[in-house]
Amino acid sequence: MAILLIALRLLATLGILGATTWAAGLLIFRLPGTTGTLAAVGFGVAGLAGAVGLWSGAARLPLSFAVLFLGLLGWWNGLMPSHDRAWIPELARLPSIAREGDILTVSNLRNFNWRTETDYDERWETRRYDLSKVEGIDLYLSYWSGEAIAHLLVSFPFADQPPLTFSIEVRREKGEEWSALAGFFRSYEMAYVAAPERDLVGLRSHARKEDVRLFRIAVTPAQARDVLLAYVADVNELAGRPRWYNTLTTNCTTVVYTLVGSVAPAWKFSLPLDPRVLLSGYLPGYLQRIGAVRSDIPLDELVRQARIGERARAISLDDPDFSTKIREGVPTVRP
Repeated sequence: MAILLIALRLLATLGILGATTWAAGLLIFRLPGTTGTLAAVGFGVAGLAGAVGLWSGAARLPLSFAVLFLGLLGWWNGLMPSHDRAWIPELARLPSIAREGDILTVSNLRNFNWRTETDYDERWETRRYDLSKVEGIDLYLSYWSGEAIAHLLVSFPFADQPPLTFSIEVRREKGEEWSALAGFFRSYEMAYVAAPERDLVGLRSHARKEDVRLFRIAVTPAQARDVLLAYVADVNELAGRPRWYNTLTTNCTTVVYTLVGSVAPAWKFSLPLDPRVLLSGYLPGYLQRIGAVRSDIPLDELVRQARIGERARAISLDDPDFSTKIREGVPTVRP
């Protein structure tokens, strides 16, 4: 009995310390300046007192901490995302997509001319795409700091026009900096960008000089259509109702994983859980494991052939064959 009591106290102590750590982060990132720091310190003291109270027999201390934490949870739950903020120009508009039969009409399609990351011409367009002409799915991974994390773009090639590409982004306000830690605490809204590859790929290959890699996915046109329609539904849902971005659960790979997973049962195909879904830089190994990319090529060689950043930079973003040229030499696979 004594051992059980000690074990329960240990679990409760870990719970209090975990809750205190999370609460301190919330206060630091959601309250301005020194106010957040002081509030976090105060909450830390309350958490430490609650943990000590578990072992000293002062029951009022952990109970007081529980009340304080529940109050903080109520405040956190009341933080609501919004579409009405002073957004940075490249994320000022969210796309929406209307469907009439096989014709998709994409409004607020971004088609910027990027010279540098801060020097660009704004251009928002409306374009139409024929679902019956979608040919497949291509994934871009853009690396900017090591191999573990990359930004994911999903592109849909069409038979009669350049691909339609989607990116899931942190929707930052003017003057707001990105922080992965802040992304755990409802600090940013999520945004979709729908764009041609000259915009989304060109921003990363030309303006940011990132290491961009292209992987061609083993899907039929019908499966590609299913995924595209899943995107259409979620793009429109987000346009109608804002959503928080979360560094762990609602990001550029987990949202795509969920969208593909929503249609995969119809293909009699499963997407196993894997840490590489979160460590997006390692997605090529995961894709090879599930048979989504070429499996007859060693992974290292597949990745080498997927690197299109240097080749892309040698092609003008105004070249009408930009999307065709960056695919040259990239391994293809047929389902």
